[in-house]
Amino acid sequence: MNTSSQKPRKASDKSARTRAREFALQALYQHIVGGNEAGAIDAFTRDLNGFHKADSVHYDALLHGCIAQTDEADALIAPLLDRPLAEISPIEHAVMWVGVYELRHCPDVPWRVVLNECIELAKSFGGTDGHKYVNGVLHPLAARLRPAEVAASPGREASTGGRG
Repeated sequence: MNTSSQKPRKASDKSARTRAREFALQALYQHIVGGNEAGAIDAFTRDLNGFHKADSVHYDALLHGCIAQTDEADALIAPLLDRPLAEISPIEHAVMWVGVYELRHCPDVPWRVVLNECIELAKSFGGTDGHKYVNGVLHPLAARLRPAEVAASPGREASTGGRG
């Protein structure tokens, strides 16, 4: 009997896109916390162990796209927060940037995949319940940014928030 589908995903099982999101998150964190510019962050990140296994094209799009569009992303995120944006954890802030960028610019990535990947990033790198906060922001944004796709999705509605 094959039980491999029931085991937790190992690092070796991660997709190149998942790895790209992880490296982009780390790079965006450096941008938020240190104010480092994209070129320097990019050069540093590409030298990190395991980067060669990441989808470098997707990483480039996420890093440079998120940094170029911080104001637009923050304008979408801020109205959904229960506190000022400055009080949001830098990890959760960066994860939400990734989610907003992918929802807006990566139609090849289904909205549920965007949410799941961002929730997993927040679980891996963020605070204890940060993934619930990220979900609570990105879920309504998915419905706003991809209304037809969300409406056509079978199963749960897009407004489940942090429940379930």
